[in-house]
Amino acid sequence: MATQVRRDIVRMVHQVQSGHPGGSLGCTDFLTALYFKVMERKAGFDMDGIGEDIFFLSNGHISPVFYSVLARSGYFPVSELATFRHINSRLQGHPATHEHLPGVRIASGSLGQGMSVAAGAALAKRLNNDNHLVYSLHGDGELQEGQNWEAIMFAAHHKIDNLIATIDVNRQQIDGPTAEVMNLGSLRDKFEAFGWHVMDMEGNVMDDVLAGLAAAKAATGKGKPVCILMHTEMGKGVSFMEGTHKWHGIAPNDKQLEQALTELGTTTLGDY
Repeated sequence: MATQVRRDIVRMVHQVQSGHPGGSLGCTDFLTALYFKVMERKAGFDMDGIGEDIFFLSNGHISPVFYSVLARSGYFPVSELATFRHINSRLQGHPATHEHLPGVRIASGSLGQGMSVAAGAALAKRLNNDNHLVYSLHGDGELQEGQNWEAIMFAAHHKIDNLIATIDVNRQQIDGPTAEVMNLGSLRDKFEAFGWHVMDMEGNVMDDVLAGLAAAKAATGKGKPVCILMHTEMGKGVSFMEGTHKWHGIAPNDKQLEQALTELGTTTLGDY
């Protein structure tokens, strides 16, 4: 499934010559595991999400992987992936809510806001006596936005221990390596200083992702929000995209698409 999602990503971005393949490819294993193995989900979709685990994508520019996983897990037809970034499509470049696309609970084009929403949703679940979890995903460069740290402090103060926030630590952002744009230092030290339970996870090895998410779930309910520092490689699965910020937000040409699909191998699930 993860291989199929990666095929979807490169084809979607190539088709409209627009979008963000790098981070999408790096986070594919995580989102595939989350939706197909880990989260407890109800049939159908409603915005309240009561009685099920819910997910918020904060780094909304990696919408290609989000849309592919949502479609492949049954939220809307896989064929709709062909409308990515088209005029009047429900699959906008950054996820939005006014198109009422199933699976999308917040608009997340502006970075830095998802931690606040996730903390609020997790607190609401606790107030509703709903024992399910809230998962969220954030970019490491996104943590340069100050609003994150207000929410991180809020979640620890209120002991929001039904929240699992995953940070995609690929050390790249649109203008270059995070260490050069604005060094984040030790994210472990920062989150621990703010009162979170912190763990590390290899994000591009499926067995490690599944084990890491299981460990994170086991750490909930103990008085602290949980942070997963997920170590990934931007562009994972496509050799010429791997490990560089240059593929943060550009699309492959025809020849590059052909190479990418060849490297990803044949699929038995069927391209859209």
